[in-house]
Amino acid sequence: MRRRTDFLVIGSGIAGLSFALKAGNHGKVIVATKKSSVESSTNFAQGGIAAVTDLEHDDFESHIKDTLEAGAYLNDLEVVEIVVSEAPGRVRELIDIGVEFERNKKGSFDLGLEGGHSQRRILHVADLTGAAIEGALVDACEKHPNVTIIEDAMAIDLLTTRKLRLSQEEDECLGAYIFDKKSGEIGTYLSNVTVLATGGCGQIYLYTTNPSISTGDGIAMAYRVGAMVKDLEFVQFHPTTLYDQDESSFLISEAVRGEGGVLMTISDYEEFLKSGESDPSNFSFMKNYDERGSLATRDVVARAVDRELKRSGDRYVYLYLLHLDPESIKERFPHIYSTCLEYDIDITKQPIPVVPAAHYMVGGVAVNKNGQVIRRDNPTQIINRLYAIGETACTGLHGANRLASNSLLESVVFSHRSYLDSIKYLEKIVEIPLEEMPLWDASKYKPIDEKVLLKHDFDEIRRLMWKYVGIVRSDLRLQRAKRRLNLLEEDISHYYWNYILNEDLIELRNIILVARLIVEASIERKQNIGLFYNIDNEKKEK
Repeated sequence: MRRRTDFLVIGSGIAGLSFALKAGNHGKVIVATKKSSVESSTNFAQGGIAAVTDLEHDDFESHIKDTLEAGAYLNDLEVVEIVVSEAPGRVRELIDIGVEFERNKKGSFDLGLEGGHSQRRILHVADLTGAAIEGALVDACEKHPNVTIIEDAMAIDLLTTRKLRLSQEEDECLGAYIFDKKSGEIGTYLSNVTVLATGGCGQIYLYTTNPSISTGDGIAMAYRVGAMVKDLEFVQFHPTTLYDQDESSFLISEAVRGEGGVLMTISDYEEFLKSGESDPSNFSFMKNYDERGSLATRDVVARAVDRELKRSGDRYVYLYLLHLDPESIKERFPHIYSTCLEYDIDITKQPIPVVPAAHYMVGGVAVNKNGQVIRRDNPTQIINRLYAIGETACTGLHGANRLASNSLLESVVFSHRSYLDSIKYLEKIVEIPLEEMPLWDASKYKPIDEKVLLKHDFDEIRRLMWKYVGIVRSDLRLQRAKRRLNLLEEDISHYYWNYILNEDLIELRNIILVARLIVEASIERKQNIGLFYNIDNEKKEK
């Protein structure tokens, strides 16, 4: 099957749908999404979206400063300034499509506070902000006559002029091969503009807050066609996910600590109970790591929790809320409250057992200030007609560590900038006739006789990455991971080139590539900074 469109958007989170909604005013848009249209990492975003809206108490300079400090000043200053200054306009657009951010009794935004922020500037919808934004975008896109959302559609690879040997100089993206999970058919999609908005790669790790679809697809596909990737060593681990022996990781929003939640080890908690004192922060281990205590940035908190768990041998630490007004907690965090009750934990009466989990890929496909993908072989050039936005991209906003609630903001700002830039390609239509675009030849492949081996490989990669390439790394662990991943990649490549494709094989091929790229970037990083920490670098610095 061959199909032509003006815009092909791969992924249906806040970035992809924001782009699609605007691009639909200029041409036909196809949004290809791996599962249902509402399943994305956006749905899992509890905290909110950071933006300066209260000019009486906040300003752009403060938001910029907080972002730079969180990112250890590895951020691109110009990008930070762009995103912060454009934030209010993009927030207004979300409100216009129906997102109802919480307001106080005076009618002003009920702004939250999160780790690393010096002011209250987090707009939220209770503790389900991502789901509220995603729902509004899906509804708007479904009503748009030029936007078509195709569910259960997995992109396999991008089609570029270089890959098809149509050109060796200028490189242009012409579309992608798309796998229909229901029929097993692989379609050739020709597009004037292709947008990678596939989200992150949390499923590379054993414990993650990400949905099952977060397998690094966009990063892998872009790399295979010669895109530059950047800062992949900076994987953000969220310090507080609900401890569960079944390995599911339910996110406990950073906003909980913003409202006064305190982290304590089990022994801290026991000591606090014995003391009879009313302020739990005096008993938090976090005071030994950062003057901000439990409201330190995620990199600091995650490493502190990791160190305390290794020191004590405990399986979790506590997030304590019992000193806060219970009704306020229920009202502010209804989803967290009800979900914890399903685990027999009443957060107004019991401390929450929490552990870190892989949460956000700070690095990604290197893009310029319009979201255009940069070429690996020549960083002064781009792959024309190809954009990467959202968590898939590395814009330079986050530096070495993402400031809380800047991710949704980055998505709407760069989807807008990419949309504005991309419409120029409609003036120069892809001239290759649709019938000349190559079809996927499935006849040369044979059925996989033992699909269980793919699941074994997937499980091994996730456990290996968690043990060797986690919050704290070492030279020895990274080299071991590299050797093992190289062997696994050979096996997976053999499967890809010899067997009929299925969902597991497509994802596994992407996961192994991105895992290897993370390890290689980690080996190259010789300085402990932001989210990256190697114990051998610490020894060398001393």
